[in-house]
Amino acid sequence: MMKKKLQLQIYSFYRFTKIANKEKLKSQIESFVKNRCQILRGTILVANEGINVSISGKSSDLKILLSYIKKLLRIRKCNLKINDIDLLPFNRFKVRLKKEIVSLGYEVPITKAQSGKFICPSEWDQFILNNNVLLIDARNNYEIPIGKFKNSINPETKTFREFPSQFKKLKINKEKKIAMYCTGGIRCEKASMYLNSIGYKNIFQLDGGILNYLKNNIKNKESIWKGECFVFDNRVSVDKSLKEGSYLQCFGCRRPLSSDDTKSKRYKKGICCDNCYNERTEQQIFRSVSRQKQIKIANSNKNTHTFSDIKSSDFI
Repeated sequence: MMKKKLQLQIYSFYRFTKIANKEKLKSQIESFVKNRCQILRGTILVANEGINVSISGKSSDLKILLSYIKKLLRIRKCNLKINDIDLLPFNRFKVRLKKEIVSLGYEVPITKAQSGKFICPSEWDQFILNNNVLLIDARNNYEIPIGKFKNSINPETKTFREFPSQFKKLKINKEKKIAMYCTGGIRCEKASMYLNSIGYKNIFQLDGGILNYLKNNIKNKESIWKGECFVFDNRVSVDKSLKEGSYLQCFGCRRPLSSDDTKSKRYKKGICCDNCYNERTEQQIFRSVSRQKQIKIANSNKNTHTFSDIKSSDFI
């Protein structure tokens, strides 16, 4: 009998919508996945203000889970991004309860939420090249160096929670036309809601974020995006074709690393790098060293473990 190759994909989407009982929703999703989905890895964040999903697995499992989540939330549409992959880029499946689905320190009042105006990828280049538009990168410091849109402003945030205070330092006139972008759109939408709440009205955002832009510009050789895009999974980054990029990752601080960065004497695989060598505590380093030893032993014995790869070339 011929064995069947797995068709693996990533589904990512978010939705700001009022969730009355997030504990119940978490339990329902976990039970559904346990009973209906064979291979699934990734994270689903649930808060009173909505849901944020980034999961990978068999395309058939992802379809039925998406349908189930939409039914639970009573929504018909979501800005879904789908990416074909050869390797599941997450280590486990988990549903987590959060105060916010993306942490800004500002819980969205759903009934009054007003995000910025969305600019579709096909119109984005022309829009941001307008001299009257101020372009802001809503991502964090460690994401921006590996890829960005030219002439974008970096608010210098270590985490997204710093965005309000760092944005304030830019001293931008509230009448100014502002365009923002981020990886998948969620941070821009949350930031837009916040800026609207403090008086900014001319806020625009890249619909679906960088990932949606790259998807719609794969054949566009004149795309003004430069470099790769950092993603929050084991791929680390993706290139303009949405294929796995050239960067590695430090599992001590999660920052992207080039091949040259791994040549540093301070780089220890799975433990630390130049960026976090002096940041991590002895206890954190001990846990990382222990984890790496367990992974090495499991791999040498060809045993499966939490960090085992599941590839599209595997058979079912």
